Amino acid sequence: MKTQQHHFVNDRWVDMPSGLVPEKSQLVLVFGSPAVISHPEILSHLRSIYLNSDIVFSSTAGEILGEGVYDDSAVATAIEFEKTRIKSIKTNIKHHANSFDTGLFLMQQLSADDLNCVFVISDGTFINGSELVSGLNKDNKHQVPVTGGLAGDAARFEKTLTGLNEAPAQGNVIAIGFYGGDIRIGHGSVGGWDEFGPERTITRSNQNILFEIDNKNALDLYKEYLGDYVDELPGSALLFPLSLRHNDGHNVVRTILNINEEQKSMTFAGNLPEGSKVRLMKANFDKIIEASSKAANFAGIEASTPDLAVLISCVGRKLILQERTFEELEAAKEILGDAAAITGFYSYGEISPFNDSVQCELHNQTMTITTFTEL
Repeated sequence: MKTQQHHFVNDRWVDMPSGLVPEKSQLVLVFGSPAVISHPEILSHLRSIYLNSDIVFSSTAGEILGEGVYDDSAVATAIEFEKTRIKSIKTNIKHHANSFDTGLFLMQQLSADDLNCVFVISDGTFINGSELVSGLNKDNKHQVPVTGGLAGDAARFEKTLTGLNEAPAQGNVIAIGFYGGDIRIGHGSVGGWDEFGPERTITRSNQNILFEIDNKNALDLYKEYLGDYVDELPGSALLFPLSLRHNDGHNVVRTILNINEEQKSMTFAGNLPEGSKVRLMKANFDKIIEASSKAANFAGIEASTPDLAVLISCVGRKLILQERTFEELEAAKEILGDAAAITGFYSYGEISPFNDSVQCELHNQTMTITTFTEL
């Protein structure tokens, strides 16, 4: 397995040294700001080099290249597999009844006896991430790992773009299947946030829209905790996510995407079922950075250096860490090693199994790392 990385920054391409043969590449992952990746010259330039590759686009809330994080650029990573077959599928939410059916369709299209793993790039505004993941899990007959993330749009939450072999657009979900026994995937997802306050019960919700906690208006209750941050909603809500306890004992983080003052409701990146237990969370800088090391350790493959690592971290972590954002990338790189090609982006949601599980989940406010190694 070989990789070649390119960085479009300051209106020019910077090419990293590599031994990859462009004609042999099967896949190019492109992560960049919506304005940059939607420019036709980005696709035409990459297509002129990688004639036989599937080119997958995702807009971001920040691009990751090595141990650096960038804005208003595009990072392209071409991959040449020596023994592994891939299949890339794209669909759009408008072609399906809901996000669940979207995920179900994608997994059915990729299903095969030798399917080894699936990597998903999803629209981040029109898709309900929890329902998409449920659809992906429904027909995962061989229990292969499914990882990936939801596209971002800085902290604007206006329009996310994804695409496959064409100009990226809204509503698209792309799934890439990897086939054969020669590819090894590792995955890790860790948050590092602190819980505080009493555990509360969701008493009224509709999928990812929250109305009441403990029979009280959730938005009013939430505003009590925000203090001076209340005037900066919905962006400031990224700093105070919710911890949602599953019936199996696992906790997932749910972050707010938007608020509705008229309905007194909050829209989250994932579902919050009625009866679920939740607690408020706040940032712990050192633990957030340490979480990247833990995620990289979970994603390690038999203590060997991976060929490729895709880091998908939440936009909320970037807003919290600000000038310290690079520290979580350095922490991951220290574990992954210098030989691994590292790419990724800041997202509106992360997809990965729990670290001790196979079934994928939607995560928020985590560092999620997927590693690829070809034997």
